[in-house]
Amino acid sequence: MGAEAFAARAARELRATGEHPRSRSVQPSDELTAQELTIARLVATGATSREVGAQLFLSPRTIEAHLRSIFRKLSITSRRQLRELQLP
Repeated sequence: MGAEAFAARAARELRATGEHPRSRSVQPSDELTAQELTIARLVATGATSREVGAQLFLSPRTIEAHLRSIFRKLSITSRRQLRELQLP
């Protein structure tokens, strides 16, 4: 989100007080929207697009569009690879 400057300032201020800032871990799933993360979790359990759509009140085509975006953001190509990821 472009908050690197704020994070650096906060880290300096923490060090000035004697504390140690946590190291930031960036995970691929951090790029997903909340809706995409929900869909990814459901698909990772083995649910079909139709089942996920019914649960979230979305069409299967909308789920497929979200999956294309999820696959692109996570640099994967299949539902099987999605199951192997550790999603938060």
